[in-house]
Amino acid sequence: MISLIVPVYGAEAATVACLESLRGQIDAETRLLVIDDASPDRSIVGALESAMVPFGGHAELILQDVNRGFVGTVNHGFARTEGDVILLNSDTVASPGFVMRIIECAATDARIATITPFSNNAEICSFPDLCVAATVPKDLARIAAAAERLPNEDFIDLPTGVGFCMWIRREALEQLGDFDQATFGRGYGEENDFCQRAIGHGWRNVLCHRAFVAHVGGESFAATTHRPNGEALRRLLARYPQYNRQVADFIAADPPRAWRQQLAHLLES
Repeated sequence: MISLIVPVYGAEAATVACLESLRGQIDAETRLLVIDDASPDRSIVGALESAMVPFGGHAELILQDVNRGFVGTVNHGFARTEGDVILLNSDTVASPGFVMRIIECAATDARIATITPFSNNAEICSFPDLCVAATVPKDLARIAAAAERLPNEDFIDLPTGVGFCMWIRREALEQLGDFDQATFGRGYGEENDFCQRAIGHGWRNVLCHRAFVAHVGGESFAATTHRPNGEALRRLLARYPQYNRQVADFIAADPPRAWRQQLAHLLES
C-alpha cells in the first residue's frame, strides 16, 4: 500500500486541479489522504469533497480544526497512513503514471529513502534546465510517455529531495522519525533535514528521471516551504555544516544533465 498525502491550506482552484490530475492513479493499492489545515475560507471544504468523489473508498479527507502548519500536517499524515508515502503539494499537477514510475524506481534499491521526480519547477530536479523554473507544460501526457521510455536504472543521488513531490519509504521513516517540527516550526527546511538524516544513516535520496510532476509554485504551502531560509537555514547548517557545499557541488557537477538531454531528445523526436 502506498499513500499520497496532500496537505491543503487555501488555494482552492489549484488544489482541485491537483486532485483532478490524480484520477486514474488511485486504486486498491494506492490511497489518497487530503488534509485541510484549517483553511480560513471554509468554502474550500465543499470543493474538496466534490473533487474527491471519483476516488470513492480509496480516499479520505481530514479537516483539522486547528492550523498545525505544514510540518504538523505532514506528520499527522504520516501517523494516519501505513506503508510508503508520497508527499504532494496542492499546487502540483500529476502526469499520467507518475506513481507507478516512482514505485518502479523504489524497487531498484532498498536503500532509497526518498524519491523526487523531474518537474518544471523543482530547483535541482528541474527540467529542462537545472535550477530554472519554467512554466507548467501543456502536454504532461506527452512528457510522461517520453520519460517512461528512459531506462529504469542509474538514478541520480541527491543531497536533498524537493518537497513539492517526495516519496518516502516507510522503513526509512520509522528509523529516522517524522519531520522535525520542534526545530523547523511551521515549515522551512524540514525535508532538507530529513534527507540529510537519511544520508547520515546510509540511505539514498534520488531523482526519478522517469517521472514528471508539474509544479505551479507560489500556491498554498508551496510558497513557504520550498527551501530553508533565515533562521531555519542557520539551524540546518548548524546541524549539517556540509549541506551548502553538497548542494553547490551538485549544481556545479549537474549529474542529471544527461537524463535531461535524453528526455529533451525524446520530446523532439
